[in-house]
Amino acid sequence: MWAGIDIGSLSAEAVIMNSEKILSYAILPTGGNSIKIAEKVFQKAVSFIKNVSESDIKYVVATGYGRVIVPFADKNITEITCHAKGIHYLHPSVRTILDMGGQDCKAIRCDESGKVINFVMNDKCAAGTGRSLEIVAHVLGVELEDLGGMSLGASKESKISSRCAVFAKSEVLSLNRAGVPKNEIVAGVHDAITDNVLELVSRVEIEEDFAITGGVAKNKGIVKKIEEKTGLRLIIPFEPQIIGALGAALFAREASLQAYMLD
Repeated sequence: MWAGIDIGSLSAEAVIMNSEKILSYAILPTGGNSIKIAEKVFQKAVSFIKNVSESDIKYVVATGYGRVIVPFADKNITEITCHAKGIHYLHPSVRTILDMGGQDCKAIRCDESGKVINFVMNDKCAAGTGRSLEIVAHVLGVELEDLGGMSLGASKESKISSRCAVFAKSEVLSLNRAGVPKNEIVAGVHDAITDNVLELVSRVEIEEDFAITGGVAKNKGIVKKIEEKTGLRLIIPFEPQIIGALGAALFAREASLQAYMLD
């Protein structure tokens, strides 16, 4: 068995697999102590497998922004490479990936083997990330997971002119105080976010099949809006938050088997 650990800005994921399949996975909020959460999410994933302990995991690869501080990792690999690897394992036809994470977005192009051939990142602004949606949910007094359904029920959408999450917050606050229906505000936010992320993706050029990973992929309103604007049917993994950790686990498997063959 092998494991991948993905330490992101807002959440941490662990995936454990053997030579045949994914055995378990776990997702936890990152919090303020990345080392502690790495150990905790790993332990949680292990606990889901009967009669298995942490010592039974033969190789661990870490990824994500906190990958270099995972104390028990045998190796660390960038999240760009791991996302491409993970999505290729689940959906080999995918050539374009939009990873909408907690505090950054990444547009990735990969080839038929899952190798990265081009990528761009938006890590300077929270627009289009899970953090920007958290801000909107807080201002409107609604649950983050309810935003997708709210926008789907809107008959029209408010215009959000700013592409900055900070200024967009002010616009959302003003619209809410003016009595504009919340679902119309959310629909407008989703439209603005979609324009932001599609501009990012255009820089690597969209090639079918097109997949979204990361926590924001669970927002049905944004997924629908991207589909409307691209004319494409998006591929959403069964659990979009674990794709980086899955890719890391796959690299762990390869590294472990390679070491075994050399021995």
